[in-house]
Amino acid sequence: MSHHFEIYKDKAGEFRVRFKYNAEVMFSTEGYSSKASAQNAIDSIKKNGPGAEVVDNS
Repeated sequence: MSHHFEIYKDKAGEFRVRFKYNAEVMFSTEGYSSKASAQNAIDSIKKNGPGAEVVDNS
């Protein structure tokens, strides 16, 4: 599996999502109090991400 979402619990006990590509973390989310909220974040990224605009602030 070269890329995937991963739900994990951080040291504070919150659920977070990270996206990995070839074992490298590309991004991670804020902490969520429930696993269901973390899964909702994944679903939102999958739904809204493909059409997202790219903003170049360089």
